[in-house]
Amino acid sequence: MPHTPDPTEAIRKAAADFPEVAKGTSCNQSSFKTGKGSFLFIGPGPKGVGFKAMFKLNDSLPQAQELADAEPERFEVGKTGWVTTRFTVEEPLPKKIWERWLAESYAIALGTGRKAASSNEA
Repeated sequence: MPHTPDPTEAIRKAAADFPEVAKGTSCNQSSFKTGKGSFLFIGPGPKGVGFKAMFKLNDSLPQAQELADAEPERFEVGKTGWVTTRFTVEEPLPKKIWERWLAESYAIALGTGRKAASSNEA
C-alpha cells in the first residue's frame, strides 16, 4: 500500500527550523511557540477530515480575508488575527501562502512583527 504524503510535514519542519522554537501540543494539534507565544497550531482537521493550520497574522490579514471571502470552507479569519486554514492531501495549502504566513506569525510571536495598519499587500 503506497504511503500517503502528509501535507503538514513541510510546514511543521519549517516551523521547527526557526530559532528558539518550543514544540508542544494543544488538544489534538501540534503547537509551535517562541518569544511571546504561539505562532502555529497544526494537525488533523475537524472530525479527523483533512488537515488544519492556524497562523497569527497582521500584514497578511487583507489577503487572508480575500481568501476567506472566496473560499470560506478553506479559510477563516478570527477576530484576534488568528487565521484558520483547512486543506487536504489532494488540495494542500499553497506553499507560497504558508511560507509567508508562517514567517509573519513567527515574527509576531517573537515580538518583531509589524502592524497591519501601514500595509495594503494582498
